[in-house]
Amino acid sequence: MYGKRAQDPVDTVHYRSDRVILINGEFFFTTRENTQEGPYPTRERAAQETQAYIERMQRRA
Repeated sequence: MYGKRAQDPVDTVHYRSDRVILINGEFFFTTRENTQEGPYPTRERAAQETQAYIERMQRRA
């Protein structure tokens, strides 16, 4: 994905990846702030919580 986020000084390439990861049978998601959130019992629940986290962060901005 080529583009510019609000905080980027110039256009650059951004790679999207799956934020949900599996560690020792539990699901977590990673953030841009380089944290791991979780654990969650299923991949679907981790994905739901990822979206909720993004919405909370956007309300803060």
